[in-house]
Amino acid sequence: MARYILKRLLLMIPVILGVCILVFTIMYFAPGDPAQVILGGNATKEQYAELREKLGLNRSYFERLFEYMRNVFLRFDFGTSYVSGASVSKEILSRFPRSLLIAFVSMIITLAAGIPLGITAATHRNKAGDYATMLFSLVGVSMPGFWVGQMLQVLFAIYLAILPFGGYTAGHPEFYVLPCVAASIGGIASIARQTRSSMLEVIRADYITTARAKGQTEHAVLYKHALKNALIPVITSAGMSFGITMGGALVIETVFALPGLGMYIVSGINGRDYPVVQGGIIFISIAFSIVMLLVDLVYAFVDPRIKTQYQGEHKKRSKAGKKQAAAGGVS
Repeated sequence: MARYILKRLLLMIPVILGVCILVFTIMYFAPGDPAQVILGGNATKEQYAELREKLGLNRSYFERLFEYMRNVFLRFDFGTSYVSGASVSKEILSRFPRSLLIAFVSMIITLAAGIPLGITAATHRNKAGDYATMLFSLVGVSMPGFWVGQMLQVLFAIYLAILPFGGYTAGHPEFYVLPCVAASIGGIASIARQTRSSMLEVIRADYITTARAKGQTEHAVLYKHALKNALIPVITSAGMSFGITMGGALVIETVFALPGLGMYIVSGINGRDYPVVQGGIIFISIAFSIVMLLVDLVYAFVDPRIKTQYQGEHKKRSKAGKKQAAAGGVS
């Protein structure tokens, strides 16, 4: 297992490298001049030229790319904000916990609601429960997150006035309620559909029929035998949903004016603040890669066959190495 984790960590390096080059290239060739955005329209040409020289915008593409890659990979330094002059790395680390909290709570809501809905749909196939669940899933997948957030604001903040409209105050968890619910609607629909599909395949298996024939209760058959074997694709979908929620937090955070990483990236886009945009996207890609690694590790705990496969591959390599060593000693 340790060898597998190390291998996956090494494979993350070219992925992050590719994302870094791609994001830098897009921002380099994007229209707009950060110097003009910072100074406005009343500055002189000399002031523009001086600021461009200070920010390093006059250097070539490869010079800027090499310096940026060196700072990111050797120093974990995403540069300095053109607008505020603050360290992008420090800003990201201070804002990321809020985005991570939204993604984590949203995932708990997604799994707590999506898995039971999927099981209900699978066990009541072609009945009212199945149709209602699939209708909700279709509607939930179709609704964009920003629209859901605005509808929740209208209902709970304006009409009912029981939750804050937006913003953030430290020590007040009620500001996270609407963002987390808005971010989880699409995930609930996706997990419910995936759980239904996986459960329909599993409950037709022979071992499920055998479990019922032995007199086990329907609850034990579903949750002890069927669900555990149906969780592999659900875990994959949940991991993807968690990563997408972190990446899509910029929309939710903008709607609710929550000062997280997503809103930080949006402000960087609006202000042509290239280091902010590049650093935020690269950091999200790193977090997404780590999440998918954790998903692969969860597989081994859910399905013992996968853990046995990892151990079997390690044993085969060990035996092959001993044979080679023995052959070398004989020769």
